[in-house]
Amino acid sequence: MVGSTSLQQAERMKRISTRSASHGRAFARVGAVAAASALVVAGNAVGVKADAGKAGRTLLDGVWQMDGYGVVMDVKDATVTSYQTTAISCLPDFTGTRVGAAGPGGDATFAVGNVQFTLRPERVRTLTMTIQESVGSRRLSRLAALPARCSQPVSGDPRTVFDVFWQTYQENYPFFAARGVDWQATGDRLRAKITPATTDAELFGILTEAFAPLNDAHTALTDGTTTVRPTRPGTVGPSRAYDGTIKAFIQAHDLTTPLQEWGRGHIAYADLPDRIGYLRLSSFTGYTSADGSEAFSDDEAELTKALDAVFTRERTEGPNSLRGLIIDVRVNGGGSDVLALDTVSRLTSRPYTAYWKKHRDDPDDPTVFSRPEPIRVAASDKPVYRGPIALLAGGSTVSAGETFEQALLGRSPAPVRIGEDTQGSFSDTLNRVLPNGWEFELPNEEYPTSRNGSTFDITGIPPQIRIPVFPPDEIAAGKDSAFARAMAVLGCSHAVGRPSQ
Repeated sequence: MVGSTSLQQAERMKRISTRSASHGRAFARVGAVAAASALVVAGNAVGVKADAGKAGRTLLDGVWQMDGYGVVMDVKDATVTSYQTTAISCLPDFTGTRVGAAGPGGDATFAVGNVQFTLRPERVRTLTMTIQESVGSRRLSRLAALPARCSQPVSGDPRTVFDVFWQTYQENYPFFAARGVDWQATGDRLRAKITPATTDAELFGILTEAFAPLNDAHTALTDGTTTVRPTRPGTVGPSRAYDGTIKAFIQAHDLTTPLQEWGRGHIAYADLPDRIGYLRLSSFTGYTSADGSEAFSDDEAELTKALDAVFTRERTEGPNSLRGLIIDVRVNGGGSDVLALDTVSRLTSRPYTAYWKKHRDDPDDPTVFSRPEPIRVAASDKPVYRGPIALLAGGSTVSAGETFEQALLGRSPAPVRIGEDTQGSFSDTLNRVLPNGWEFELPNEEYPTSRNGSTFDITGIPPQIRIPVFPPDEIAAGKDSAFARAMAVLGCSHAVGRPSQ
């Protein structure tokens, strides 16, 4: 996933498929990389019988349909070609190349740019796919051949563009009823406005009019120049500019020592009085590149470097260790759920289930989902902070920022949640390309709290202590009530912060 800081940083996989878009990765790369990883996922899930008579053939060779993601993958020898599909369309997406040798079970890893995914045969007619930056797996089933529509040209006329856009939502989006939108009526009303003479500007407005009422931060549309991404009413999208403004405010008014930073400023830490630590996380992607060109391993290494510097033996063990930790994700655009869970693993000494993951699994019925898959927090073999946590979050906490908070709900002791409801957008995103070259994004997954539990989609994760997050009057007065409450919850007896100038 999404994935949610600026629209120039689309969340890599949920972002690639991943909850995708900072919110995490360049949305401009949706078709090239993000969509690629979503479709790549599809290709990982199917297995084919080996043809011993042909050198280079693998167990994966064949055509595979990804369950629930509208993707078909064609594996031939060392390459995989993916297609974005609906009942009325099939558009080429990307071609990936195998890297390294095949595994003992016939599994193989493919690369599309800097994105890697693995396809693993499970049975004669099924595969599973895992994406390096995304949690969980995808399932693919063998097809006899590539669908005929995948070899047919698709018109870029306005009505066809609208139909592909509408059909993609119709088959994949899970939240129409919950968000109070009649998608069939929306399609009937807006399609009637479109003629062969409809201009690009008019068509862009019509598509925006269709999905904007969903108020879903994991929906977006771009024509390469203009990007539209709604958020829940009353919330601020976590842009890079907003993040910088808030970080400067916190440094000036809440902290007595300078922030130590990693990951291009997305990770920051400061020691506070009374052995309280302050950890600020504004993204789970984009640590080593502004344009999403880094490899996931680079971001992972930068996060590890930061967590090693923060969670030292001195801070986690002994008489001088931290007695409390504030974690601030009030502005967090999301990114990789894997990196979010890597961070959680440094905050617990025991493994546990963070949440479950499932996807819409019937193009004709939005109430049908796949079997939920448990997503686990692993135990770290490095120094771990086990003490009390005060967690600051709000409406600018999106996607992997939200799954990070959701994963912490199972920690013992659980954090005290302070602030406002998070954005309510958890799913990885499907990143799609329209016949005219425009790109769009939508969610198709839920992250329930248990196998049969509810989700925090739409409403967001609520705080236990409700305090406005960065209201304009407090910003103007140099006041941060949520931060002050976190210090009080952790028992800090010292005055913290600087008076406003």
